[in-house]
Amino acid sequence: MTGSGPNALLDSGGGLPQALPPWHRPDGLRVTAVRAVVTAPEGLPLVVVRVDTSEPGLYGLGCATFTQRYAAVAAAVDEHVGPLVVGRNPADIEDITRLVHYSSYWRGGPVLGNALSGIDQALWDIAGKRAGMPVYELLGGRSRAAVEVYSHAAGATVQETLEQAEALLEQGYRHVRLQVGGPGLGTYGAPGTRGGYPRSPHPDGWDTAQYLRATPRLFEAARARLGEDVSLMHDVHSRLTPKQAVVLARALEPYALSFLEDVIAPEFYDLLPEVRAASPVPIAVGEQIGNVTDAVRLIRDGGIDLLRLHTSAIGGLTPTRKLVALAELLGVRTAFHSPGDISPVGVAANLAVDVSTPAFGYQEAHTYNEATHEVFPGTPMVRDGHLAPSDAPGWGVDLDERAAARYAPVKFLHERWAAGVRHPDGGLDAP
Repeated sequence: MTGSGPNALLDSGGGLPQALPPWHRPDGLRVTAVRAVVTAPEGLPLVVVRVDTSEPGLYGLGCATFTQRYAAVAAAVDEHVGPLVVGRNPADIEDITRLVHYSSYWRGGPVLGNALSGIDQALWDIAGKRAGMPVYELLGGRSRAAVEVYSHAAGATVQETLEQAEALLEQGYRHVRLQVGGPGLGTYGAPGTRGGYPRSPHPDGWDTAQYLRATPRLFEAARARLGEDVSLMHDVHSRLTPKQAVVLARALEPYALSFLEDVIAPEFYDLLPEVRAASPVPIAVGEQIGNVTDAVRLIRDGGIDLLRLHTSAIGGLTPTRKLVALAELLGVRTAFHSPGDISPVGVAANLAVDVSTPAFGYQEAHTYNEATHEVFPGTPMVRDGHLAPSDAPGWGVDLDERAAARYAPVKFLHERWAAGVRHPDGGLDAP
């Protein structure tokens, strides 16, 4: 069905009519196509959304990477969310993102959040390209020249972990996250020793008591070897109860960590204010948040010192910049999630916020392989422990779809790992 007025229904080409906003745009620029591209140059599925426009050569890219459910995100973009945007003027970012958010009626969650993020970030990329400016200038410009980043040192033993940390320091990093393995499964981010609990039903399990003993020993050794000037972090990865999280935080107090990450599972986030109040170590949480409302509660209710968003999961740049403004006003800083299952487009979006907000705290970094740089020309690179955004219009990151097609994703990689995170008695734990 078609019509001529501002409220006419537009047939998007897929048979889905959409309501146009009740205002006229002075230009004829329109979104002509929206589609998801999935690629895995490092083995981890990355989802990127491309939004094309009626102006030849003008398109935008956005990160929609939810590695664990990448096919669901791609389907949401191609079959549901994208058709809502075709025919719209790409400048109406706020209205479009609200439309996508409300249109499913049941709102939030990482699948729809990432689908929205891919479109939202692509529209910001288009806005920057139209203005001839990098996106961070659209956000108010720089608050800093570049951002110091942290990387990860992890080994089967304390010795191996500290050797990796020293190698990172030699490369210019001043912030390092430390993880060390152990018997059985080991611990998050570090290898274990098979058969570590030989008389248990699950010899390759993960034991909480062993972890609570080993982690303070790691940081005691780290301070003795690396000195007091190095900024150190640690990731619990949600595996403790609230009381255990407090016990660990107090045991780590002598070693002056910059933050302790994801100390409890999302199911217990209502208890984070109590955990934070009892913890002498700053608490960083947020990568598992799937909607803006829950992120607001983390900031508003005093549950965190550092907001650790996976910016794609909560809908992209538009909601992120609002959350960061709230964080600034309430004394919370940022520590955005950015491992290898964030696309380089998502990294560029993180950096645009990082350099433009006074609330910046820390930024996780990942060193991408050569294949990723081939697929994503303009991928940000760490230099002397710092990342800087591109000064090119938009994000400054492109997508070579021919190269992307050479790296097909594989399903269930994360699920296989998560299914193995069990205690020695065989009970599942939060991965």
